[in-house]
Amino acid sequence: MISSRFVLHLLLLGIIAGVSVAQDSSKQNSVNTPSSTKSAGEEKAEPSSSRVILKVGGVQITQADFEAMIGDIEPEGDPDKTPDADRNRRQLGDDFASVIMLSQQAEANHLDQSPEIRRQLAVGRMQILSDAQFASLMSQSKPSSEQINQYYSSHLADFDRVRVRRLFIWKTGAGSTNTKGLAPEAARTRANEILKAAVSGGDAEKLAEAIKDSGEGLLDAQPVTFFRGALSPNLEKVTFSLKPGEWAEGQDTPDRLMLLQLVEHDRRPLAEVSSVIEQRVQAEKMEMKLGELKKKAGIWMDQQYFGTAVATVPREQRPDNNPPSTIQKSARKTGDQQ
Repeated sequence: MISSRFVLHLLLLGIIAGVSVAQDSSKQNSVNTPSSTKSAGEEKAEPSSSRVILKVGGVQITQADFEAMIGDIEPEGDPDKTPDADRNRRQLGDDFASVIMLSQQAEANHLDQSPEIRRQLAVGRMQILSDAQFASLMSQSKPSSEQINQYYSSHLADFDRVRVRRLFIWKTGAGSTNTKGLAPEAARTRANEILKAAVSGGDAEKLAEAIKDSGEGLLDAQPVTFFRGALSPNLEKVTFSLKPGEWAEGQDTPDRLMLLQLVEHDRRPLAEVSSVIEQRVQAEKMEMKLGELKKKAGIWMDQQYFGTAVATVPREQRPDNNPPSTIQKSARKTGDQQ
């Protein structure tokens, strides 16, 4: 309960003022006057969502408000939610009441007027509004099916994939950490034998199997699939230029020589990548919208303090396995929540 209580505290600090304002004084008076006292039957007929379930001083919390606030902390279907979470409702209610009570006491003691608390409240409000506007822009930036199809058609190569088998020939000697394998010259000789056999029509696979069986290397038992952008630039250039059945050298390091055999080269269908495309297009549209807003806002930054801007890599030169930008992360996160 410690983490939930802490998050609950933070949540209520930002909304308690709104809850207090929402309590209409006339409604409070009506609840306390005999003329508004409800019979048992009327009490039962009242919708559960609008039923007041918690009172702390002048603040009244309905079931709907309580469950909405708690839902922000422990959403329904949360995989981290323990099976007996419902049993803790009483404890959660006590915690909720305690936070309201303490916040009321803080206001009574004018703690909300201290510079530090005012700064924290301002930052919290600014963040909530920023998130709300970001979510609105995300919704506006969601691409249509036609835009997704158009992106796919104009970026076909981005969705190529290959299935390859890799042969690793272990190397020993200077700079190597291996305890078994071949000397660099011997490893090179074995690799060349396989490459020549593949070109001349020899049994390159048999030679590769012999290395694996000798313990001097490792051969993939099954082909491994790689998508465009998942390999290093050099490996991608070599791998995606091969024809089915062809062998080529992929890497040469002090520890190993790696050869590649292309098994199949095809393209991922639109149905498989439509969600990926949606995120990309949505992120691109978001970047454009935010860029326009920044221009209109007249943002200025002191270069002496913040430094100069660093040029970004053009999108068409940016491999898919690069870490996503902050906007792309937010786009994915918001998209998952919609």
